[in-house]
Amino acid sequence: MKTQRRNSRQRERIYVYRNIAILLEEGRIQGGEFGSGIVRYDAVTGSHYHFVCERCGTVSDFAMPARDDITAAARLFAPHHIAGHTIRFYGVCAACAAGDSAKSKKRR
Repeated sequence: MKTQRRNSRQRERIYVYRNIAILLEEGRIQGGEFGSGIVRYDAVTGSHYHFVCERCGTVSDFAMPARDDITAAARLFAPHHIAGHTIRFYGVCAACAAGDSAKSKKRR
């Protein structure tokens, strides 16, 4: 019974990774590593930025219009063909900051 369960989980994992590879190849998702060593996948494939919490590691889309002028400016400085750019903002997320605020209120 344990062997069947293990084989079933292994098959499920194979299906998941195969589907991720297909979605990446089709451009329906994009993958990125955000400093944790873990690849995260994003269904938003257009130009957008991310926020990474330095405390809890949460990665979220950052609601700021993409700046095509940054790519254009980079093309002026680089001898390479610049196709695009990514930006990641780092700091403390609202949930972690709220936890800090609650802790400081309890100390008073």
